[in-house]
Amino acid sequence: MCGMEIWINPACSKCRSAISLLDAEGAEYTVRRYLEDVPGEDEIRDVLDRLGLEPWDITRTGEADAKELGIAEWARDAGSRDRWIRALSEHPKLIQRPIITADDGTALVGRTEEAVREALSR
Repeated sequence: MCGMEIWINPACSKCRSAISLLDAEGAEYTVRRYLEDVPGEDEIRDVLDRLGLEPWDITRTGEADAKELGIAEWARDAGSRDRWIRALSEHPKLIQRPIITADDGTALVGRTEEAVREALSR
């Protein structure tokens, strides 16, 4: 897989592990610190489509922002999808990480070594 972008929070150990593995394998990628370079709603929709997931699938519901918003009580249905996406854009800390996207249109959540290796094998 060439032309990858990885969305990271540098404070996250899973993100650091993913970067270390990508580096060890000599992968070509760019880093996006998504807490600073926040994805907009359309970009989140695109990544969700590429992941084949819904916004609640990539939401960190244990974060303080999630508790403040009461996200655990939100409906998880098509009618609520935009509300979830808006929350992810307005509160990027809620986005699961790391997310690896590729120029070939694929994406995955790289929380495990196996997932990062899958990204490398594409």
